[in-house]
Amino acid sequence: MSLTNRYGDLEISDPQALRALAHPTRLAILERLQRHGPSTASQLSPYVGATPSVVSWHLRHLAGFGYVKDWDGAATKRERGWQAASRGYRYVAREGDAEALEAARQLQVEHFAGAAEVPMRWLEHDEAQLPAPWQEIAGLSNTRVKLTRAELAAVEDGIEALLAPYVNRIESDAPEDARGVRMLRYVLPEADAEQAQP
Repeated sequence: MSLTNRYGDLEISDPQALRALAHPTRLAILERLQRHGPSTASQLSPYVGATPSVVSWHLRHLAGFGYVKDWDGAATKRERGWQAASRGYRYVAREGDAEALEAARQLQVEHFAGAAEVPMRWLEHDEAQLPAPWQEIAGLSNTRVKLTRAELAAVEDGIEALLAPYVNRIESDAPEDARGVRMLRYVLPEADAEQAQP
């Protein structure tokens, strides 16, 4: 796996590495490490809904594919510390690799299932606690646009170029009034323009 994109994401095309991540507990572990920093299996356990021993097993599995690595900042030497190997990851297609494509689809199913609850959790737990100006700028955008594949690729590239400086900024360098913002973007081309839903 390589780190060759603007975000410093792991780029994955190996079917085994994709399948290794297509598990709800592993996704939850990796997301927690990416969003909240290094941790131990015991600390991760309540957030991912698994016992520390199960979390340890999943962490070792993730480490075998380069998603996580050792962290030496654990409070005690008895427990192993872990950190995410990168801020994110993405699937990179290899032409004609049907096995990788199917593994990526399995991973996408897990992503969609996990992300489906995020907006409602935000509405129930976070939104009301935000100051009014933050509430006004937050929310859902649902826009349909007609694009060629090349145009869609250019839009995605432009969004990535715009976000990259903020994604890569060291958190301690952010302005005092900055807060974490989760951006969920679904890019859903329609299967047949003639039969597309309005």
